[in-house]
Amino acid sequence: MSRFDPVEELFAGRHFDAEIVVLCVRWYLSFKLGYRDLVSMMSERGIDLAHTTILRWVQHYTQELEKRWKRYARPVGGSWRMDETYVKVRGEWVYLYRAVDKAGKTVDFVLSRQRDINAAKAFLRKAKKEQRVPAKVTLDAYAASHRAMADLKRDGELPKRMVVRSSKYLNNLIEQDHRRIKQRLRPMLGLKSFQTADIAISGIELAGKIKKGQFKLGKLGGRRATLPEIWRAALAA
Repeated sequence: MSRFDPVEELFAGRHFDAEIVVLCVRWYLSFKLGYRDLVSMMSERGIDLAHTTILRWVQHYTQELEKRWKRYARPVGGSWRMDETYVKVRGEWVYLYRAVDKAGKTVDFVLSRQRDINAAKAFLRKAKKEQRVPAKVTLDAYAASHRAMADLKRDGELPKRMVVRSSKYLNNLIEQDHRRIKQRLRPMLGLKSFQTADIAISGIELAGKIKKGQFKLGKLGGRRATLPEIWRAALAA
């Protein structure tokens, strides 16, 4: 392998091969595994790791992996279901704002210490930077989210023609998708700070988007390629 290989350069200086690092990070983000589970699994393959090593890998590489995958992202639909849920970080509840489109594709997320108008605005501003502005947004009945939408439309940050509605039935889709995130967070032991939680959730969302088919795999080897091959192609771009 050439010394100019972009994947190897990304992992330069690590004591373990790049494929081992990516495998541990990918499995941790994708499956209900704790760090010590991965230590045991690697041990059976003759690889001696400390759980803190894998934790550092996840914290160090998740955002870089997300950035490289983003180059192949497909746009989401123009009808969003937006909602907030809560997760525990260092023994305290914080709020997770998320949205999916009507097909269940993940739009974006924001982790916030507060559940208020400013948090809802922060989510919407981040989401519209990454995606096309939606034609419709379905909210729950929480007044702060509706006020945030009204303020952004009034200030010209969102188009006035955008339809904003409230429907518990339609928002079942995002509530179900919240469960996927929270089930994966439950066995995690690394959510000791707001920052580590934010990084972990971004990685879980990335793994979820890959499973949902939100990336153009044709340029990454196609649907016949194995997951390790697809990940290597994404990282090498």
